[in-house]
Amino acid sequence: MTTKVTPNPLRDDEVWPAPPAAIASFHRRMPAYSPTLLLDAPEVAEDLGVGRLLVKAETRRMGLPSFKILGASWATYQAICAHIGTEPEPWGNINELAANLSYLKPFKLATATDGNHGRAVSFMARLLGFDAHIFVPAGMASARIQAMENEGAVVTIVDGDYDDAVASSALEASETCLVISDTSWPGYETIPAQVIEGYTTIFTEIDEAIDSSGLDHPDLVVVPMGVGAFMAAAITHYRSGGRSPIVAGVEPLDANCVQASALAGDLAHVPGPHRSIMVGLNCGMPSLIAWPRLRSGVDWLVAVDDDAARAAMRDLANSAVVAGETGAASLAGLRALLGNEAASAKIPDMSDKTALVIVTEGATDPAAYEDVVGRPHDSIGRVLTAMR
Repeated sequence: MTTKVTPNPLRDDEVWPAPPAAIASFHRRMPAYSPTLLLDAPEVAEDLGVGRLLVKAETRRMGLPSFKILGASWATYQAICAHIGTEPEPWGNINELAANLSYLKPFKLATATDGNHGRAVSFMARLLGFDAHIFVPAGMASARIQAMENEGAVVTIVDGDYDDAVASSALEASETCLVISDTSWPGYETIPAQVIEGYTTIFTEIDEAIDSSGLDHPDLVVVPMGVGAFMAAAITHYRSGGRSPIVAGVEPLDANCVQASALAGDLAHVPGPHRSIMVGLNCGMPSLIAWPRLRSGVDWLVAVDDDAARAAMRDLANSAVVAGETGAASLAGLRALLGNEAASAKIPDMSDKTALVIVTEGATDPAAYEDVVGRPHDSIGRVLTAMR
């Protein structure tokens, strides 16, 4: 396995404002909302030499196999409020909200995606009775495209990479179409910032679960990065003046745009094609709105290859966690970080401390998952009893 582990040369002590308290209450009104599981993985912890390994499993969130609906739903709601110039009529559930907004139709949501964000935007559009138009880069797995089409979206395959898909989606903006992107560009920053805000619910849930269980809060947190929106949410939470664990970000080796930017001292583009199996992280340029938090708050930058992701998928499966290729990146990054001689000399001894990894997706491509792990995703965690 090949890895690249570097400290962030731009790290500083800036404190970031805590997210609005209204976000969590908004999510509680979404259908099938409940906190996702925070799991203990003692066998993997022992193998890594850490005192405890906590796994936040974003593998089933409101019926979707990823955390992305948290950002997509909050950003969509805020974008609609801005579009109509006010809050909708009071609503208690998503059906009431859809009824209150029905006068907008025909109306559409659009975005670019490597898979999970587009499915979340499609899901939100379906809940509201709107259309959805999703732009994807060439080479996306058919299972991910089918999942978006099953939500009622029109999916357009762009002849290019993720950044080309972003450019195509931006052209859809109109009086009857809102672009709900999780990355930003000059002049388009408000909605991506709201996507970041939406993700912070995850870290609120983690704190609540740890406090209720009487466990120690993490000393080291590992988060997958793509354009950096989810990592920006982590920095918002962990650099807001309270606890401040070591934070590490993980990327594919051939799409390590955050690492490259930090080492260059400013935003840098990593050209494609980006072909990692960690498809949600195949991004060539950090989000403009996320970059200040990434630059300031991330301690370690880790780039891993596909073999590391595959090994992490199998390790998590052995701990009864179904993690897709992108979702397993955090564990792959933790292993690379702790196995790096230079990093281990600077990171405190973790043998009696707690590490936290965020698994950001389940088996979004079931066939590919089975190829890697050697068994179907729906068999993970089941106890088989021999019949006599």
